[in-house]
Amino acid sequence: MSREATKAIGNPWYEARKRAAEYDDRLLSREGAAELLGMSVSAVADAELGLTKTMPVDKAVLMADLYNAPELLHYYCMKECPIGGCMQLSDAVRTIDRVTVELLSEIKKSRLKELKDKLLKIAKDGKISEDEIPDVEELMDYVAMISKTASELKIVCKKAMKE
Repeated sequence: MSREATKAIGNPWYEARKRAAEYDDRLLSREGAAELLGMSVSAVADAELGLTKTMPVDKAVLMADLYNAPELLHYYCMKECPIGGCMQLSDAVRTIDRVTVELLSEIKKSRLKELKDKLLKIAKDGKISEDEIPDVEELMDYVAMISKTASELKIVCKKAMKE
């Protein structure tokens, strides 16, 4: 039986391995994970302890796949990739009911009509004028929220399809 790595608690790479170990005993230890991932034990430890400056992309993909943790890819894109860091993603692991309720509560017909009308008014002349900036910011906030919630839904569905 492996011990709990107290310094790694809260690290997404570590937490994903521990969750995956509930279904695959080989992932109870860093040694077992390293063997399955084709990595050194120290590379797995460095990732789990936050000592790796940048996780190699191929290793992030392998870990996400082996651990059935698609949220690790979102985490990687949000925290480690300089391009992905500006994208609207979520690395939250929530239940399908919570994500669905949040998404559907935000996609209300009346709200969509209001935002659609604002967007059409802004786009009509092909330019964003100074007085339209507050409406553009409101639209961007709404799209960012929908995008983030949609990424959570993708995580939930990908996990469910692999289980």
